[in-house]
Amino acid sequence: MLRFITRGPFSLLAAVLAPVALCAVLLPWRGSLANTNVALMLVVVVVAVAALGHRGAGALAAVGAALWFDFFFTPPYERFAISKSADITTAVLLLCVGLAVSQLAARARRFRVIAITDAGYLARVHDTAVLSRSANSALTVVDHVGDELIDLLQLRGCRFQYGSLIGHPPRLEHDGSITIGRKQWDADRVGLPDQDVELRMFGNGKYIGRYMLDPTPGAVPSRQARLVAVTLANQAGAAMDTLRRPEKSV
Repeated sequence: MLRFITRGPFSLLAAVLAPVALCAVLLPWRGSLANTNVALMLVVVVVAVAALGHRGAGALAAVGAALWFDFFFTPPYERFAISKSADITTAVLLLCVGLAVSQLAARARRFRVIAITDAGYLARVHDTAVLSRSANSALTVVDHVGDELIDLLQLRGCRFQYGSLIGHPPRLEHDGSITIGRKQWDADRVGLPDQDVELRMFGNGKYIGRYMLDPTPGAVPSRQARLVAVTLANQAGAAMDTLRRPEKSV
């Protein structure tokens, strides 16, 4: 919820109001503050808006900062006009730096989200591997992976079918793509099909069974999430394969 508020309309409102609010606060000291210092403080506002909002909000804040700097702090005051060449340079630099840092702040936030997400995916794979080694029954791993798939792919439900290949439902392939018959489904744009999707499970290269995924309408799991789902299914398949092998006599 907080992410929606900060990256939605609130961030655009902050982009519009924050620069003019700072200028209003600094206005009583217009005669004593150097314009370069004012410009630097406005850059800080732009960075804050871009970091909390999104790239568009940062760019809007940069444009607003340049305009209100011109309006309040460059002669003639209270007009969108600049008479001194030094102030023109400062205003242009404020706009350019503001746009640049807003892009950098937005990119840094995106990399942070990717890093957190990747760590979460890695934790799922690691936890399943640990369970595979310690569980008394391979079916425990199968159930665990089913629960992980529901959360990972934002499913309404998930069930496991052992050795069954009845029907030809859409399939989640090993490369994270979705196929319906021989056609590719644009899962990156529209999410999973609004019908059961099979995720086949293999152990030691042999087909064992499949998870039947019940997608949530409107959910769009990323390709990376779908690839992790395939990896988890393979881990469950490896665990199930141990049930199929006869124990060696000592």
